[in-house]
Amino acid sequence: MAEGYGLKYGVVIVAAGSGTRMGSGIPKQFRMLAGLPVLGRTINLFAEAVRGIEIAVVLPQERLDFWRNFAARFDIAPHKCVAGGAERTLSVRAGLAALSPAADIIAVHDGVRPLASPELIRRVFECAAEHGTAVPAIEPSDSCRTLTGRGGSRCADRSQLRLVQTPQAFNADILRSAYDSASGSLYTDDASLVESCGTAITLCQGERTNLKLTAPGDFAVAEALLQFMTGSHADDSSDI
Repeated sequence: MAEGYGLKYGVVIVAAGSGTRMGSGIPKQFRMLAGLPVLGRTINLFAEAVRGIEIAVVLPQERLDFWRNFAARFDIAPHKCVAGGAERTLSVRAGLAALSPAADIIAVHDGVRPLASPELIRRVFECAAEHGTAVPAIEPSDSCRTLTGRGGSRCADRSQLRLVQTPQAFNADILRSAYDSASGSLYTDDASLVESCGTAITLCQGERTNLKLTAPGDFAVAEALLQFMTGSHADDSSDI
């Protein structure tokens, strides 16, 4: 039995971006990936990994009706839809408001990370249940340098660096309190916002295949990864 059994779980899936870097008229969260919209695939990840999880999806206001109609064509798990704000902080806050107060642990996930495994999702929730915070991260595989200004740089010790991913999960009271006090758009993720409020962040193991679809070429990589991963979790049922 997994750590944190008996707790109630929720996730805010942030998909309020315009996806302009894709160079397409269709926002990347609505593009098709192996027979499902990217966002639908992301939603299903959580429904399949965690039994009974409550899912809130944050979308641009002008895309709410489009998504409801589009999603109805596919086998996508039940979820709530809510309009996002002008910046990420406001969008996550709207997603939190859409979740019921009963949630004990809440994760926040990028809507365009459709390849997270069930093991990763459960690992993050279990870590948050134990420590109050959980942020998946991986070691960089390339050499790293730090910019020093005026075109200069210096070598950085990559053993001391981590690349941060989502889902990031937190005790619900910690996350809601952080967003209640948040102002401005300085925070690039939920961990940095929570940390700014004085809460220590616990890292857990991420996955190199947990790709965020950002550039056009990422879709080709995602398609190849899905072909490689197909069937590996077909019989994997929720255990939290």
